[in-house]
Amino acid sequence: VMWISMLWFDATASARNGRCLKRQVQTFILVSLFQMILGQIRYSIPEEMRKGSFVGNVAEDLGMNAKQMKSGGARIVSGDSSEYIRLDVDKGTLVVGERIDREQLCGQTSPCSLSFEMIMMNPMQLHSILVEILDVNDNAPFFNEKEIKLDISESALPGTQILQESATDPDVGINTLQGYTLHPTDHFNIKIQTGPDGSKYVEMYLYAPLDREKNDNLPLTLTAVDGGEPQRSGALKIQIAVLDANDNVPVFTQPHFKATVTENAAKGTLVTTVRATDRDEGLYGQVTYYFTRVSNNFAELFALHENTGDITVSGPIDYEKNKHYELGVQAKDQGGQSASTKVIIDVIDVNDNVPLITLMSFSSPVSEDAISGTTVAIINVKDIDSDNNGKVDCSINTKIPFAIQSSLKSYYTLVTDGVLDRESNVEYNITFTAVDEGTPPLSASKTITLRISDVNDNAPVFELSLYSANVMENNSPGVSVFSVRAHDLDWGQNARVSYLLIESQLNGNPISSYISVNAETGVIQAVRSFDYEQTKSFEMYIKAQDGGSPPLSSNATVKISIHDQNDNAPQVLYPVQTSSSLVSEMVPRSADVGYLVTKVVAVDVDSGQNAWLSYKLQKATDRALFEVGLQNGEIRTIRQVNDKDAVKQRLTVVVEDNGQPSRSATVNVNVAVADSFPEVLSEFTDFTRDKEYNDNLTFYLVLALAVVSFLFITCLVVIISVKIYRWRQSRILYHSNLPVIPYYPPRYADTLGTGTLQHVYNYEVCRTTDSRKSDCQFPRPCSQNVLIMDPSSTGTMQRMQSEKNILDEPDSPLEVSRQVENKFSFTTATWPR
Repeated sequence: VMWISMLWFDATASARNGRCLKRQVQTFILVSLFQMILGQIRYSIPEEMRKGSFVGNVAEDLGMNAKQMKSGGARIVSGDSSEYIRLDVDKGTLVVGERIDREQLCGQTSPCSLSFEMIMMNPMQLHSILVEILDVNDNAPFFNEKEIKLDISESALPGTQILQESATDPDVGINTLQGYTLHPTDHFNIKIQTGPDGSKYVEMYLYAPLDREKNDNLPLTLTAVDGGEPQRSGALKIQIAVLDANDNVPVFTQPHFKATVTENAAKGTLVTTVRATDRDEGLYGQVTYYFTRVSNNFAELFALHENTGDITVSGPIDYEKNKHYELGVQAKDQGGQSASTKVIIDVIDVNDNVPLITLMSFSSPVSEDAISGTTVAIINVKDIDSDNNGKVDCSINTKIPFAIQSSLKSYYTLVTDGVLDRESNVEYNITFTAVDEGTPPLSASKTITLRISDVNDNAPVFELSLYSANVMENNSPGVSVFSVRAHDLDWGQNARVSYLLIESQLNGNPISSYISVNAETGVIQAVRSFDYEQTKSFEMYIKAQDGGSPPLSSNATVKISIHDQNDNAPQVLYPVQTSSSLVSEMVPRSADVGYLVTKVVAVDVDSGQNAWLSYKLQKATDRALFEVGLQNGEIRTIRQVNDKDAVKQRLTVVVEDNGQPSRSATVNVNVAVADSFPEVLSEFTDFTRDKEYNDNLTFYLVLALAVVSFLFITCLVVIISVKIYRWRQSRILYHSNLPVIPYYPPRYADTLGTGTLQHVYNYEVCRTTDSRKSDCQFPRPCSQNVLIMDPSSTGTMQRMQSEKNILDEPDSPLEVSRQVENKFSFTTATWPR
């Protein structure tokens, strides 16, 4: 960098007058680069540059390009400097936003700089930038007054101090006030003094004795010059009137005075008192006090009583603007003798400024799965007070999963410090509190609301892990059986619960063929009717799944109990009803009362009270002879059998269950009252009519069998003839090009007896003339094929094949015989219910 700067200065050394500003800019840019290499982004520009003038390429200095800055959302966040310096994000440069007047911006403060920060959102970065405003010689020195008049006694001795005066130049450095000249210097001369703050003022003293009789009025010109190029100056006209002798000058009690005043002191507060004495008497001994070399701004803040010398506060004192003041005071008697001194006033800072909290960046909402240390917000805290009054401690409210960290000077970063749970807290009100160390301390606070966004971290939860439900058998398909409910603590799509039936087996069939679950409401519906006698209860598993990504789920068990209905009539197991036996039981005529004739045994496949059976005697040849046990079905005699009782006794017993409505079955019991079997035969000769009826029935059965056999033989002959005819036709059409459109009618039957499919259809296979050349043969469907529709399945037809040998066709060729010997089978097909 130093080598480049030397070459640059050599190339521009010839243009000293017209290119001074350019050389300054070059020097400032080199200094800025050198400082940037040291780790700080600094730029220097002269004041009074035009709007839009180039300041610096901040993108290049940060090691990026303008496109990255623009996509990263770079912007200037300082409020004080935004009007003077502007960021051109399209070029990545800093340019002048408004004309900068260094004197208006900083006054006499040197160096004068604009400090601001540039923030980038993606990635989130914060950079501190300092732009130093360099002074140019745009202001000439000037005095507060254009002309002053002084009275001097002719007896004043050489060396007597006549006047203290200073000029003001708003510029700084070499461009500010550098010296004074006085013209003429026949009787007066000047001494240039430097104050504690580095300002220069002039003391004019008597150089040669005065003679009023020769010259009673002496005009002087005091000129103040600066060191800029071109040099600027300002003049003060001094009119000196020579008075008669006053040989004593006022004398101050101290060479200079020091005092302190607190910031924001009330108007009229006494700061200090200056004192001067004059040994003369009369008017020459009366001393009055005046301010000298005081700027207009200072004159508005303090007042000097001309008779007492009291200096009081007359305006607002602000430590942040000026920390100390230097005032010139002149004591003058009535004879024109005067003396000068200075008063140095130090301002004591008070804690009168509260911290200022500025939110620079804020990201809301924050995901609840954000890791600890995630940046949420950046704030800036400033206190313009000094020392401890300007030291600020920043904190946030406690018992929240966030922490505050200090990053750059006066900047704090809010980060996550723990686990965030949206289900516990949807949002957080975070309060930043800034407290300074003054006495008493002042504080400021700022509250932001941070929302937490949801992630799918909670699975749906059922109200119960095991549910129980009841359903009556023979229910209608589609009836609602039960309803389950699950809750998800998440929000939005993550909390949307869907219900799924976990597939399992029931009685060898998928459970989805018995039951279904509404995915939205969780309502469980029966797909088919239940039969208590086949299934008394079963368990199903339901999964609740949310809509998150990835989805979460939980399971619950539902136990469904099927209640019995009285849908089965009693079945009589004994006595067995046959038509071949005319007599079932025999009762001897010597049987006593209560003789057990027989017992009717019946069962009911229902359960509970639906299976409770009762027995009643419906009809009897002699009701006074027999009775039936109500609960056990025992048939007993209720009186002594006598000779008058008929041998043949026919009893009709009704077996009835206890259901609502009740179902019943009847059984006929034939009882013979006799002591021996021959007696029974003799008594049953009256049944010849029944025997004739049986003979007639046998005749009709034989006749029907003969007719059926005849029809079968006839059909067989017709079928064989038709097949021979078709075979001959196929030989004729063997070389024919006519297309043959096959027709495939269905052939299936219901074998379960449920009544769903009650018709049987013939299946006819048609073939083309060239089909015999194919590898796959198509014989006529001589085999019987049955399709079973399983009502418990979802609609899949299962194949059952029963085959029988193909009848030999008479008079058919050997080739056709071999073809028809092939077996034909159906493949499994899907048949919608």
